[in-house]
Amino acid sequence: MVNKRKMTMGLIVGNRGFFPDHLAKTGRDEMTQALGKAGMDVVVLGTEESKYGAVETYEEAKRCAALFKSKADAIDGVVVTLPNFGDERAIADTLRLARLGVPILVQATPDTPSKMTITHRRDSFCGKMSACNNLKQYGIPYSLTTLHTETPDSAEFTKDLEWFAAVCRVVKGLRNLRIGALGARPTAFNTVRYSEKLLEASGISVETLDLSEVLGRISRMKDTDEAAVEKLQAIGKYVSTTDIPPAALLKMAKLGAVIDQWMKATDLQISAVQCWTSLEENLGVVPCTVMSMMSDSLLSSACEVDVCGVLGMHALQLASETPSALLDWNNNYGIDPNKAVCFHCSNLPKHFFKEVKMDYQAIIAGTVGKENTFGTCIGKVKSGAMCFARFSTDDASGRIRGYTGSGRFTDDPLETFGGAGVVEIPGLQKLLRYICENGFEHHVAANFSSAAPAVHEAAVRYLGWEMYAHAGNS
Repeated sequence: MVNKRKMTMGLIVGNRGFFPDHLAKTGRDEMTQALGKAGMDVVVLGTEESKYGAVETYEEAKRCAALFKSKADAIDGVVVTLPNFGDERAIADTLRLARLGVPILVQATPDTPSKMTITHRRDSFCGKMSACNNLKQYGIPYSLTTLHTETPDSAEFTKDLEWFAAVCRVVKGLRNLRIGALGARPTAFNTVRYSEKLLEASGISVETLDLSEVLGRISRMKDTDEAAVEKLQAIGKYVSTTDIPPAALLKMAKLGAVIDQWMKATDLQISAVQCWTSLEENLGVVPCTVMSMMSDSLLSSACEVDVCGVLGMHALQLASETPSALLDWNNNYGIDPNKAVCFHCSNLPKHFFKEVKMDYQAIIAGTVGKENTFGTCIGKVKSGAMCFARFSTDDASGRIRGYTGSGRFTDDPLETFGGAGVVEIPGLQKLLRYICENGFEHHVAANFSSAAPAVHEAAVRYLGWEMYAHAGNS
């Protein structure tokens, strides 16, 4: 598993002079401690640069903005803390002048009923509204804590900070994202059509590579090529390959090596790969294991050239920092209206399985022959809390839209092939109706986490996409 990246937060400490400004001093200390405890680096004005390192005047706003600009490449988000009422103009001016374009979290520290005299009353409860009013006037998007006021050391703020960090990772990870589309969309899958132009308008680029080029590079690669040998060893360590022909494993290794080289050379973060049925007919293997390994390493990879599908995988992976999978909403599960079978052939990451082994692709085998379909990762999806997401480009309206939600994979018995699991989602019938009424694809990205709210916030608040958050009401 890839190590988690340390995050950096810009910090604006609000202050207003005719409120107790000693609260700005303690408030700055409390918030820097909270951010440090969360494992974050902090960019904040020093106490020598402004009174208590807070922002109250336009001059201080300029100083803070200059500091933020100097650290712009490192800053993932900005926390605005209001230990007292705060100066709303200075806060908004700082953010306007800095032009970071990162998510912003507005926090206000609550008053204590026994400390409401002139020397200790905060009024941050009220000041938060004024700060948000100014941010709205300035056209600066921002996020809010769950409770209107929370202390920096509270369990509520700790949870909100974790959520906000996930929002920041999604926003940063989707802006300037480069997706590799390997091969053409399978003819029979109109459902995975998408608009490159709409993605580009959101800062997401798609780099294409024809399958003929991939097959040509594979044909020229020697069996003893270092990249092929290393990938073959990695495959053997990743999954059980008992009863898989050595020739098929070598083909997979070369395919994986070529994809790795292409993605590195063109600076791609994620990929969508053509499968049905060109690779089987022209190379003699399926790409599932190679794709599974990429997804398990947080380099999400989707089949059927489902570019918007891998976008959903990547968003969930960014939020949770764990692997995502792309699944079909595939079958009902008995008569339970809130359960369904999620399935793929499969290229699910190993992270998703109870146990996994390599086998042949049972669906395509009847068409192209079993000997040409080795390379799937099969097994039962493990149980646990999960979340899901789907994005889609709507050419008719010129927008990107999607949906998110949460549920759980169950331990319900399931006898089938491929990679499959039973999912339970409150209000599933409402969700399915929404999917069908709005023409969404049959693919959905899934992740073993509770990251859906962070993905929703990032998409709606900072990317300007139209989203539905499934609440589970039947």
